[in-house]
Amino acid sequence: MNEKTIATQNRYEEIALNPGSGMTMLIINTLLIIGSVFLVIYAGVQLADGAAAGIWVTAIIIALIYAAVIGPILYAGLKIVKPNEALVLALFGKYIGTIKKEGFFFVNPFAMAVNPARGTQTQTLEQPPAPNMANLTGLSLNFTRDSKKISLKTSTLSNNQQKINDALGNPIIIGIVVIWRVVNTAKAVFDVDNYKEFLSIQTDSALRNIVRLYPYDAVGDGDESEKTLRGSGQEIADMLRDEIQAKACVAGLEIMEARITHLAYAPEIAAAMLQRQQAKATIDAKQLLVEGAVGMVELALDRLAEGNVVHLDEERKAAMVSNLLVVLCGNREAQPIVNSGSLY
Repeated sequence: MNEKTIATQNRYEEIALNPGSGMTMLIINTLLIIGSVFLVIYAGVQLADGAAAGIWVTAIIIALIYAAVIGPILYAGLKIVKPNEALVLALFGKYIGTIKKEGFFFVNPFAMAVNPARGTQTQTLEQPPAPNMANLTGLSLNFTRDSKKISLKTSTLSNNQQKINDALGNPIIIGIVVIWRVVNTAKAVFDVDNYKEFLSIQTDSALRNIVRLYPYDAVGDGDESEKTLRGSGQEIADMLRDEIQAKACVAGLEIMEARITHLAYAPEIAAAMLQRQQAKATIDAKQLLVEGAVGMVELALDRLAEGNVVHLDEERKAAMVSNLLVVLCGNREAQPIVNSGSLY
């Protein structure tokens, strides 16, 4: 990353704005508007009594201008900021500061609140709530109150599940949830077009970059320390968080946590992978069964030899081993055969 790029990313730094008291300005402005109305009435009475027209006409004009123009404009400078909210203000296109304190404030009435991500979350009405709203079916309504304010609360991003190939080329369906919050309102507003959409796209990009580096599950008798998507949940989550944070810092966002919420093989290979897992489980079970059977046969031969119960030559030992292995490793119960004659 060159110096020009770094300078571009750090172009906007957050400026803390300390506005005046909104309640004080509300009271003063309201009293002045009421006083202007009374001044107009009083000046009209004076003119009716034959007083000098010049002074009272001028007073009427000034009072009307304040009551009808200046007063309402000053009301536009009153702002309410709730806890964990921020108001980013720009005056004639220039960033002047951010209000992060909760309370009732007065700012320049010509300063405008800026939030490019407002209206991103919408709700759709599929059925009209009343007959007279039948023509509003399918209307997208924004239910976000105070949409010009930026929320500083911890938020959750859950993108749609997507299909990605893992390190072995197997297509998998994976979903991710990201817990994040805004820490630099100036960067969030001015350095990216829409910080919510920016985070969503960068999350998908980081997820693809991480998933393609690791297999879904361990293959064969590979190294148990090998990282996999299914078995190394915490390690993969940490790498996802770091990857997304590296991309989201330009937007003034802090990524607190990123975790995989859904992980499965794609439908086209799910059946084959299930058969593979079943075959591996069967092989592991058979291997354990054979190891146990061999130990039992060795124990039986040693006990027979130690107790001088019967003396077997090599051929009959082999036959006995074969019979015991068939009995111990078979999938069905063995049917015993009673020998009523001589062993030899």
